Amino acid sequence: MAVMITAFPPDYGEAWNRRQVGDALLIGRTRYGLIGADGGEHPEDAETTAGFFLSRSIFDEEELLLFAVAPQYRRRGLGDSLLTRFIAQARAAGMARLFLEMREGNPAGNLYSKHGFQPIGIRPGYYRSTSGERIAAISQELRL
Repeated sequence: MAVMITAFPPDYGEAWNRRQVGDALLIGRTRYGLIGADGGEHPEDAETTAGFFLSRSIFDEEELLLFAVAPQYRRRGLGDSLLTRFIAQARAAGMARLFLEMREGNPAGNLYSKHGFQPIGIRPGYYRSTSGERIAAISQELRL
């Protein structure tokens, strides 16, 4: 939750609360991954956790629900490593397609593009900023 609080700008309401995360983890076929500040898969404690992903799958498709790296750990390749691991694990589990949605203008879009995600749709006005501005959600897909 510490990464969640710092990684998602509060202006867009993208962060989940503890209950939403807990409920998602109770659903079958939901998985998560962590990355430590040192790039390891198993951070020793919350203070050394630099990022995470949360996803769910059905049949041969998986959706990346949340993906975050705390601001103080960005630009170190940790997001790249975490996304690489997410994709590799999905492929090993027999997934054929991966999906995600992101706020238009989200800088993470560059990382997703680098890994082969392609835009497949737009949800106009999906996000609303605290100032009332409506921002589109970009749906993306990666075929494995």
